[in-house]
This record gives sequence, structure tokens and C-alpha cells, in this order.
Amino acid sequence: MPDTFISSLGIRLTVPEVVQEIIAFMGSDLMRKYRVTIGTDSQLLSSKNADFVNAVVVHRIGNGGRYFYRRFELGKFHTLRDRMIREALISLEVAQGLLTELKKYPLPDFEFEIHADVGMNGPTKAVINEIVGMIRANNFEVKIKPDSYAATNVADRHV
Repeated sequence: MPDTFISSLGIRLTVPEVVQEIIAFMGSDLMRKYRVTIGTDSQLLSSKNADFVNAVVVHRIGNGGRYFYRRFELGKFHTLRDRMIREALISLEVAQGLLTELKKYPLPDFEFEIHADVGMNGPTKAVINEIVGMIRANNFEVKIKPDSYAATNVADRHV
């Protein structure tokens, strides 16, 4: 996986720089509430490899937000279940690292969620309990479709 993210403005940033951007964004209006979300989406390629996009979104509730993403290809995926689990694992890895870094700074009130690209309609319905259980077992709040905008809108835009 690449170690740099791309901002919504097209600027390449390292993970520490993404953290600093989030801190600066939250620090610019300390009276607001914030939600930081992590989501991953993927698309199966003809080679059975998959194209993954991982997104980090910071939302100033009621007043816009910023996002950062990275795109990469990973090896063979023979089932949808395997790909959905890999999406969740990528989101978990990023969430754990990002939250650890954010907790080092005095920040305004913020929520932290992982957005999974699974929903009650369609083929991902079969893996909802497994994905949600895995994320909750790691002590994160989880949202699924249609509420999982970091995965289903932001990451999906770049996959």
C-alpha cells in the first residue's frame, strides 16, 4: 500500500501531513463538532486483482469537510467476501494509526467512524454481520450503506 494520500486538491501528503491537515481544519473552528471517517472501496479488475481506494474524511458537522485518499492495486481476489474483508482490514489499519496520532493533540469534540461498503441490498448483504462484527470487535463505530459515505461516495469516486 502506498504511504501517501492525495488531498481533494490533488496534493500528495504523508500520513503525518494528513494528521496535521486534520488538526488544522479542526483547529480553525473549535466551537464546531467534527466527525472523522475512514472508508475503503474496491473494484475487481479483469486480472482478478482489485483496485482499492482508501479515504479519510473529516467533516465539520453542518459546515463542509475535507478528504484524503490513496489508490492501490492488490493481488488475486476470488470471492466478493475476501475483497470486502480486505476493505474492512485496510480501513481498520488506517483507523487505528490515525486515531492514535489524533489522540496526541488537544482537539475539539469529534466522532470517529469506519464506513463499510456493505449494505442490506445486493450481494454484500451476506457479509454484513462478519464485517460489522470485525470492526466493532476493534472498538470502532461502524456505518453501512446507505450511511457509509466515506466508502460509498468518497472512495467510490476515485476507484
